[in-house]
Amino acid sequence: MHLILSSSLHPNSRSRILAREVAQRLQIQGREVEVFDLSQRVLPPCDGATAYGDPEVKALAELIREAESIFVASPVYNYDVNAAIKNAVELTGKAWTGKIVALLLAAGGHGSYMSGMGLANSLMLDFRCLIVPRFVYSTGVDFEGDQLADEDITRRVDELVAESMRISGALHAT
Repeated sequence: MHLILSSSLHPNSRSRILAREVAQRLQIQGREVEVFDLSQRVLPPCDGATAYGDPEVKALAELIREAESIFVASPVYNYDVNAAIKNAVELTGKAWTGKIVALLLAAGGHGSYMSGMGLANSLMLDFRCLIVPRFVYSTGVDFEGDQLADEDITRRVDELVAESMRISGALHAT
C-alpha cells in the first residue's frame, strides 16, 4: 500500500491537488493507495503524553507502518512545510522508520524552493527514511482552479511517482 499524506488544512489547497494527482497515477497503475487528509482527519497537537492514544493518531501510525512508500503533500508557509505535517511526524514518530518518502510542495513563490529540507533531514536522521531525491515544488501559477495547469509540473509529478515506485520496487524486492 502507498500512503498519500495530505497535510494542508486549507479548504482550497493546492497541495491537496498534488496529492490527488499522485493518487490518480498510482491507481491507474493498479497500486493500492490510501489517502490520509489532515483537513478531514483531525490530529491533536502533540503534547508528548496523551495525544499518542488518540484514535486518529493510532490509525495514521498504522498506515505509515504498513506503507511501502509515503507521499507527503504540504503547503509551504514561512519558508517551511506546514505545522500540521510536523505535528503528524511528532505524533507518529517511529512508525516512519525506514520508509521511502516523496515530497510534493505548494508554495506562494519561488523563494521557498528548499523548504522541504528540514522535514527531509528530520526524517532521514531521526527515522532513517529514504527521501526520494526528486520532489515537486509548485507555485500558484502552476494551477488553474482545482487542476494542475503547468505541463512541467505535471511531468514532474509523473517522474516523482515513477522514481518512487522504482525505488520502492527495488527495496521491497530484496
